Amino acid sequence: MWTRIILFMLLIVGLTLGACSKSRKAAARNGSSHKTERNTVDIKTKYAQSLGVRPEDLRNHRLYVFIDAWEGTPYRYGGTSQSGVDCSGFVGAVYRDVYRKTIPRTTGELEKAAKGVSKKQLKEGDLVFFDIDGKKNAHVGVYLINNKFVHASSSKGVIVSDLNNPYYQKAFARGGKL
Repeated sequence: MWTRIILFMLLIVGLTLGACSKSRKAAARNGSSHKTERNTVDIKTKYAQSLGVRPEDLRNHRLYVFIDAWEGTPYRYGGTSQSGVDCSGFVGAVYRDVYRKTIPRTTGELEKAAKGVSKKQLKEGDLVFFDIDGKKNAHVGVYLINNKFVHASSSKGVIVSDLNNPYYQKAFARGGKL
C-alpha cells in the first residue's frame, strides 16, 4: 500500500515538474520568461561567444535580446509570430521590434526595396538574400557580425548561421540595406 502511495506521489511530482518545464518554454516563446530579462553582460557574453567576437563588439543590445527570445521558434510558412514564423516574417519582426521600422512583407518585396551592399560591406541589421534551388530571393536573414546572420530556417526554426557555411556560400545572392 505505501509503495503505491509513494509511486503515486512520485508520478505527481514528475508531471508537475514536466509541466513547469513546458510552461517556461511557452513563456519564452511569448517573450515573458526570465530569458529575455537577462542582464546586458549575460546576453553579450552568450552571443559574443557564439559569434566569435568580444562582448564589447556587440553594440545593439536590443537586437540580441530579441534574438535570444525568438531563438528556436519553429518555422511556419506565412507565419509572423513566435508560434511559427517564416524568413521574411522573422525579418519583419526584427525590424518592427528592434529598429521600430515597418518593412515589406515578402522576400521579393524586401529585395526590391533594399539598396545593394557587397558581402564585405555588410553591417549589423543589413539583409542577406539567398537564391536556393534556382529560385531567386528564396530566403532572407538579418546580418549580425563576423559573417553571421540570424534567420528562420525551414528545417531548424530561428537560428544564427554562418555565411561561410558551404551551403550559404553557394546560395548567397546579395546583401541589402533598408
